[in-house]
Amino acid sequence: MQPTVYLITPPFTQLNTPYPATAYLKGFLNTKQIAARQADLGIEVILALFSKQGLTNLFAQIATLDSNSFSDNARRIIALQDHYIQSIEAVILFLQGKNPTLSHLICQEGFLPEASRFAQLNDLDWAFGALGTQDKAKHLATLYLEDLSDLIKECVDPHFGFSRYAERLGRSANTFDELYDALQQDYTYIDQLLIDILEQRMAEIQPDLVAISVPFPGNLYAAFRCAQWIKKHCPNVKIAMGGGFANTELRSLSEPRVFEFFDFITLDDGEAPVEHLVEHLAGKRPLELLKRAFALVNDKVEYFNFSLSPDYKQMDTGTPDYSDLWLDRYISVLEIANPMHRMWSDGRWNKLTMAHGCYWGKCTFCDISLDYIKVYEPLTASLLCDRMEEMIAQTGENGFHFVDEAAPPALMRALALEIIRRKLIVSWWTNIRFEKSFTRDLCVLLRASGCVAISGGLEVASDRLLGLIQKGVTVAQVAQVTRNFTEAGIMVHAYLMYGFPTQTAQETIDSLEMVRQMFEVGILQSGFWHQFAMTAHSPVGMYPEQFGVQKETEQLGSFANNDLVHLDPSGTDHEAFSYGLKKSLLNFMHGIGLDFPLYEWFDHKVPRTSIPKNYVAEALEEAAVFSLKPTAKLVWLGTSPTLTSFTKSKKGKQWEMVTLTFQDKKETFTINLDRAQGEWMALMLQKLSVANAEVLTFQEVKAHYEASGLEDFEMLWYGKPLRMLGKYGLLAL
Repeated sequence: MQPTVYLITPPFTQLNTPYPATAYLKGFLNTKQIAARQADLGIEVILALFSKQGLTNLFAQIATLDSNSFSDNARRIIALQDHYIQSIEAVILFLQGKNPTLSHLICQEGFLPEASRFAQLNDLDWAFGALGTQDKAKHLATLYLEDLSDLIKECVDPHFGFSRYAERLGRSANTFDELYDALQQDYTYIDQLLIDILEQRMAEIQPDLVAISVPFPGNLYAAFRCAQWIKKHCPNVKIAMGGGFANTELRSLSEPRVFEFFDFITLDDGEAPVEHLVEHLAGKRPLELLKRAFALVNDKVEYFNFSLSPDYKQMDTGTPDYSDLWLDRYISVLEIANPMHRMWSDGRWNKLTMAHGCYWGKCTFCDISLDYIKVYEPLTASLLCDRMEEMIAQTGENGFHFVDEAAPPALMRALALEIIRRKLIVSWWTNIRFEKSFTRDLCVLLRASGCVAISGGLEVASDRLLGLIQKGVTVAQVAQVTRNFTEAGIMVHAYLMYGFPTQTAQETIDSLEMVRQMFEVGILQSGFWHQFAMTAHSPVGMYPEQFGVQKETEQLGSFANNDLVHLDPSGTDHEAFSYGLKKSLLNFMHGIGLDFPLYEWFDHKVPRTSIPKNYVAEALEEAAVFSLKPTAKLVWLGTSPTLTSFTKSKKGKQWEMVTLTFQDKKETFTINLDRAQGEWMALMLQKLSVANAEVLTFQEVKAHYEASGLEDFEMLWYGKPLRMLGKYGLLAL
C-alpha cells in the first residue's frame, strides 16, 4: 500500500494567502497518483485564536498571571476584554470579505475598542478619501488585531507575530542549543493552540509521512514543535523537513539532535526528494539512493544523494493544487494606506512561477551558487496560461502573484500576449529586474494583460555600488524603467539595501536622496529598506576579500550556516541609519516629507547629499536612443477601424484620402491617410491584431508594405498618424 503524505506549512507566513510550497508539491504528487493532503496551520491557529472562544480563553489565561508587571496598554485591553470578545468574530468575517456592510460600523468612532496602535492614526479621510469606507475599515480592523497581538506578546507568548513565530530562534542559529532548550520548555499559549489543531488533523488523516515546509526562520520553531509532538504521539509516522530555510541554512547540517524531531531533511527542489521518500517508506528504494536528504545513521548525520534519477522539469511538475486549504477563510489586512504596499497583505493571490531560478544570476549579494537561483528553466506562455485556467477553475480566484526571483521580460511579453489571446480576465504581479527591456510599449502590453504591479531590486541607489553588486543597471536606467511602468498604470515597489560592503555614509545619504526624488516625481509608489546580510552562498560570502570585508569567523556551526557575521573596515555604522531610512520611506509612501532636508530624518549627524536635486528629473528628460530593430514584433491592441473616403484638394490638385475611425474603450479617435496607405493600414492592423497567434516583425511589415507597391514606409511609420496609433495600442516589442 502506497504511503499517504501530509504536507504542512507551520505558523506563520501570510494572513491573506497560503504560502505555495505545499500546493506545488501536492500538484506534483497528483501527477504520480500519490495520496497527499495539505494544511496551512498558520491560518488555522490564527482563526482559533481570534475567535470568541479563543479570546475568552486568552483573557482567562491572562487573568491567572501577575498583572503588576503589565503595561498600561495591556491593562487597557484587559479592561475592554468584553468588547473585544463581542466584536472579534464579526471583524474576522469582515476581513475575510464575508461581512462587507460592517465597514460602516467599524468606521464609526466607538465601535472598535482602541489601544495604543490607534495612536498612530493619520487623517483617515486624507488617506482613504470620503468614499474609501471598505479600506478605511480594513485599516482600523488591522490596528485592532495588532493591539491584540501586542497583548499576546506582552502577556502570554513573546514569540508571537502575525507573519512569523519565534523568528529570533531561527536567525543566525549556527548552533542548535538555544532552539533545543526552547523546545524543552512547556508549551506556550500559541504552542498549545497549534498542537490541539495538529492532533485533530493527524487523527483525521493518519499519514505515513509528514512533510513540513519551512520557508523562513519565523516558521522554524513551530515546525520543530509539530515534529516533536508527532514523534511522541505517532512514533510510526516519518517526518521530513524541506523548504527555503533548509535549502539555505542547513546545507552543512551535522547536529544529531535535529533528528530527535525529524527523520529526514531535504534540500532544494522538493519533487524528486519527496517522491524518493515515499518510495523508501514503501520499501522500494534503499536509504542510500535518496535524493538530497540528510538522515541519522549510527548517531551520525549522513547526507544521501546517490539517486540516479534526475530532477523533474518544471513542465512536468503539474499544476499547483490548492484544494483542502481554507481559501475562503484567509484574512486581508491593511497596515498602511499605500496601494502598492498592500499587495502583500490584502487579497488572495494564486501563486505561480514563470521560471525556475534567475535568468540574470550575477548579483553578488545573492545565493547565486545554489540551485534555486542558478538553475534557470523557464516555462512556456502556453503552459503557464493552461495552469492559470486550471487554478481559476479550482480556486475561483483570478489574481496571480508570480513569485519569480526575477521574471524574464521576453516570457512576460509572451505571457501577456497569450493572456490577451485567450481573453482571460486576470490581475497579476511579479518581481523583475529594472532592465532596459521594459520599454514603454512592453509596459503598455503588460498592463493590457492585467499586470497591476511589479516589484524589483533597486538595492543601493548608487552607480558605484550597483557595479559592485553586478546588478547590470544604473540609477538613471531604473528611473526610466519605473517611469515606463508608472505611465502604463502599473504600480512599482523597490527593494532597497543599505550597508553593502564598503558603502559609506555619503553613499547611504545619496541613495536616500535618489529614492526621495523618485517618489517626488511619482515614478515609485512603494519601497522597503533591508540591511545587507552576508550569506555563505553568495559571492560576497564566498570571496569577501574581493569586496573589502572579512568574515568574523571561518568555523562552521553544526546547525544553520547561511548568515555570516562580517567586519567592514570602512567603519561606517550602518545600523545607525536604519531608523531614519525606514521612517523617511514610510513618510514618502504617504506623500509626506518629500521637501524635508534629509538630515531631519536622523537623530545623528549625517553628510549632506551630493546628488543634484533634479538628478532624476533630468534623467527622465534624456531623449531615448530610438532604434527600432528589424526583428521587433509589432502588435495592435485596438479594434478594427471603419473607413470613410473623402477627396482632398490643394493648389488645384486633388487626391483620394480615407479617414480611419477607431473605437477605443474610453473614446473615439480618427487618423487620415492617403487612400492606398489607409486601406493597407486597415488590412495590416487585422494581421497585427493581438488575437492572432502569428506575430509579424517590423521587417516583415515593411516588406509587405513595399510588396503592395507603396513607397516611403519610414515616412509613414514615423509620421503623425502612426504616432497617434502608438498612443492607442500599436506597439513595437
